[in-house]
Amino acid sequence: MPVVKTSSKGQIVIPKEIRDKLGINPGRRVLLRVVGEHAEIIPILEEPVKALRGMLRADTSLAAELLEERKKDDVIDEKRRI
Repeated sequence: MPVVKTSSKGQIVIPKEIRDKLGINPGRRVLLRVVGEHAEIIPILEEPVKALRGMLRADTSLAAELLEERKKDDVIDEKRRI
């Protein structure tokens, strides 16, 4: 377990092995929070919406389903007009 030293400004360097494991690259924002008597470093997703995109992927497209339902409704409406 690496031990780091704080600078006079209170800065620390996160060791490379930890940065690599957490995917922390230069310019990446991280969340620091105090939990009890220690601190946690949590990388913040750069673009949270893009990171979550596709998680709830369905087998079919919702748009395609809606278009199919609209076609069925059009057929029903045409039958009612006759």
